[in-house]
Amino acid sequence: MRLEGKSLKSDFLRFIIPSIIAQWVFSLYTMVDGIFVARGVSEVALTAVNISMPFTTGLFSVSILFAVGNSTIVAILLGQGEKQKANEVFTQNVVLLCILSVLITILVMIFLDPFARFLGATDHILPYARTYIGTIAPFSVVYILSYSFETLIKTDGYPKLATIYVTSGAVLNCILDIFWSWCCIKRLGAAFATGISQAAVILLYLWHFLGPKGTIRFSKFHLMPSEIGRQIRNGMSSGITEFSSGIIIFFFNQAILKYIGEYALVSYTIISYVNTIVVMSMAGIAQGTQPLISYYYGKNESEKYKKLLKYGMVAAAAGSVAAVLICYVGAESIVGLFLKESEASLSIYSVRVLRIFILSFLLAGLNVVLGGYFTSVEKAGFATMISLTRSLIALVISLVFLTAVFGGEAIWWAPLIAESCCLVLSAGLYQWYRKK
Repeated sequence: MRLEGKSLKSDFLRFIIPSIIAQWVFSLYTMVDGIFVARGVSEVALTAVNISMPFTTGLFSVSILFAVGNSTIVAILLGQGEKQKANEVFTQNVVLLCILSVLITILVMIFLDPFARFLGATDHILPYARTYIGTIAPFSVVYILSYSFETLIKTDGYPKLATIYVTSGAVLNCILDIFWSWCCIKRLGAAFATGISQAAVILLYLWHFLGPKGTIRFSKFHLMPSEIGRQIRNGMSSGITEFSSGIIIFFFNQAILKYIGEYALVSYTIISYVNTIVVMSMAGIAQGTQPLISYYYGKNESEKYKKLLKYGMVAAAAGSVAAVLICYVGAESIVGLFLKESEASLSIYSVRVLRIFILSFLLAGLNVVLGGYFTSVEKAGFATMISLTRSLIALVISLVFLTAVFGGEAIWWAPLIAESCCLVLSAGLYQWYRKK
């Protein structure tokens, strides 16, 4: 692996900073789309983007599941000096993702209306949701490959280059959003702009892997089912973490429609954008550290990968506190990006519930980084337990309990309760692992 070798902390910062920035940029893809849709079309169209978000996060989670699993194996193989096998595992992963992408596109386009209904689209929202999902689905292959290549370039030792490529795609996305709005093609313009910008970034990634600088290269390979299973096990936690925002959005949408009303979906749409940025920032710390931890794990240098975990936890704690302070103070400005001045009552409500929801950020980062650490040292079972608990089990139980006891408005406290339960589990698993 290409390392500068100045110090472990220097390498840690060199890897996590570009990774966090890349995660911000990926989050801003959908956030910018949301702003253009809300301002250019209507609040109903913004809600349709929120309804569709579990699909886009699902695409990214499939990508990151295989990317992190693949990156873990590749980094370990590079640490063990097996470069040719690392290339074969990398190439097999790209081929597998292309096949999965085509299958996803076909299934979604065939069952477009039922799929939109399943995600929570009402009769009022369905036309917008159908348009947005139907535009995104044909671009599934570039969504999945783009995120996967971004992770593998970091493993190749070029984290800054990954950030440059991702940022270039985000800038192009903004330009295309403005262009489609100017052309008055607003209902599908945002989704189309995102797909085109992701496709452009793919070309940049290929230029790297096919060029002279890349350590990891495409090569001939024979099918290795055992390595596919290994990378799925290793990447499962990160895939679930990535999809957690989509899972949270799905369950919240259902609970809000049942206990509060359709108007609150607009408030939650804004919250979900903020939540995605913060959770993906924490995932950026975990994913930025992962190649380094796996590399030193492959070299059997335990002092170094344990120290990297400590750095990751400190970064997550500091980032979580900063996120809560910024969101609390800037809540009115955040809501104002999406809602017009004429929506005063909805704006006041959105600010209030946003300030409740963000308290969960204080614990989310620690859970995500611990899950990422277990992935990096191939303790996939522990990592998956953490991800499933925070994004599904504890969250659903919290939603059911709080609404049953305190009513619909208690929904906004569910993420804090879920993250608290998960942190107890995470700490317990780490203590057990350290003793063993």
